[in-house]
Amino acid sequence: MADLISDNMDLLITLFVFVAAAAATFGIMAMVRVRGAVRRRAAGIVGGGDLDDGAGGRRSFRQASVEAVQRLIDYTTRHYASFDDGSMKLLRQRLVQAGIFDPRAVGFFFLVRGVLAAGLGIAAFGVLPLVSTLSDSTVWALVGVAGLAGYLGPSLALDRIVKKRRDEYRTGFPDFMDLLVVCADAGLGMEGSLERIGRELASSYPALAQNIHITNLEIRAGRTLTEALEHFGDRLGLEEVRSFATLIQQSDELGSSITDALRVYSEDMRHKRLSLAEEKAYSLPVKLSVPLMVCVFPVLFVVILLPVFVRVKLGAY
Repeated sequence: MADLISDNMDLLITLFVFVAAAAATFGIMAMVRVRGAVRRRAAGIVGGGDLDDGAGGRRSFRQASVEAVQRLIDYTTRHYASFDDGSMKLLRQRLVQAGIFDPRAVGFFFLVRGVLAAGLGIAAFGVLPLVSTLSDSTVWALVGVAGLAGYLGPSLALDRIVKKRRDEYRTGFPDFMDLLVVCADAGLGMEGSLERIGRELASSYPALAQNIHITNLEIRAGRTLTEALEHFGDRLGLEEVRSFATLIQQSDELGSSITDALRVYSEDMRHKRLSLAEEKAYSLPVKLSVPLMVCVFPVLFVVILLPVFVRVKLGAY
């Protein structure tokens, strides 16, 4: 019996830790529920109302949990809002470029990253001793890797979302310029043009249409056209959009025709899209050389030289 206990000591320690954590969690939940019931009874006595039933108690507990999470997010947001360095500004800009405009997004991002890192580390620490017999150093190394994956996971997911939306912006912006030229030739103002273009692009490029709608709302709220277009370029994160905002500003300041400037810039964007397509087409043979050398040429060598090798070997005998 003593040998059995000594052999399974790690398993027993893990089991004891799990039981203690579960007991503490259920104890805290029970205390919160009792306090909520006392508060509801006191409110019923003061207000002269009836006591809540079981369903109302469950709803109150769920509402209290949601409020607790919201308070935690608000506290995290206020804590990280005090930091105004370059990395925090870059994170806010990345969140905006990913389509997350909630002011509490920074705090929620750090909260999710911390919870995910701790959760994956604890899960790895609890599961690895049960499914395999690894040494302690290996287990701790895997726990560290799991925690690191949880820590870096939200950032990688955010970068993937930003890249996907930026590709959509880059693809749809030339169409936006063409439609803007058409609206300008038809006599529409910038606000009416943006509203019409946002409706036209909503089905093809929903993220771009969302940012166009935000720009239109900023103009209606009292921002100047130049400021609204600068914010539009910052949200999209494309150099072409920033150049477009600069073009509109210079045309407005110099008094030149905005329609002619838009037409010239639209043609330039069309030529730039064609140049990018040609660049990708010209780089395709270079990219295909490595797969051909690694995958195709060895098979061709085997097919060509194998019969010769077989005949030489058979002829030698």
